Amino acid sequence: MIAPDAKSDLHRYLQNAREALLWKMEGLPEYDVRRPMTPTGTNLLGLVKHVAGVELGYFGETFGRPSAEPLPQLAEGAEPNADMWATADESREDVIGLYRRAWAHADATIEALPLEAAGRVPWWPAERAEVTLHRVLVHVTAETHRHAGHADIVRELVDGTVGLRPSHGNMPPGGPTWWADYLERLERAAREAGDR
Repeated sequence: MIAPDAKSDLHRYLQNAREALLWKMEGLPEYDVRRPMTPTGTNLLGLVKHVAGVELGYFGETFGRPSAEPLPQLAEGAEPNADMWATADESREDVIGLYRRAWAHADATIEALPLEAAGRVPWWPAERAEVTLHRVLVHVTAETHRHAGHADIVRELVDGTVGLRPSHGNMPPGGPTWWADYLERLERAAREAGDR
């Protein structure tokens, strides 16, 4: 038996991840939200675009509640990874708007269905495709937090900004000297371990 407040708990964790993902773009110029910061092209705006599509798929098609939202990455002939970056013609506002509409669509599904509601993930293997809203809510929450973690690292690489959210930095107190000393200790420990 699932606790009566389990759905609201899961939904709150999903919402926290959504907000963290968007916060990581605050205050950055257009170039910095788009620029690839890893060898595989990970960028802040692309992470948001990707997660918007994830929510629309899992909380839409899976439960027979498809969205009318067009997703260019699903179009015939779309290039691989089209959901992981924004074209120059897709504004930040367009992508954030898409994500907020995906939230609304997902939230409507979450509110309308019980956690035991059955669905089918059409892009999963047949033996795993049958799911419940509970499983999808856990899956999408985990995926969104995973990508929020990517955004943490990308934002730190862009301009050094770190923390969980504006009201809760969750970082040890310390200025530039403390962090430089800390990094030096870590480097020394890594070298010592590598030399063994």
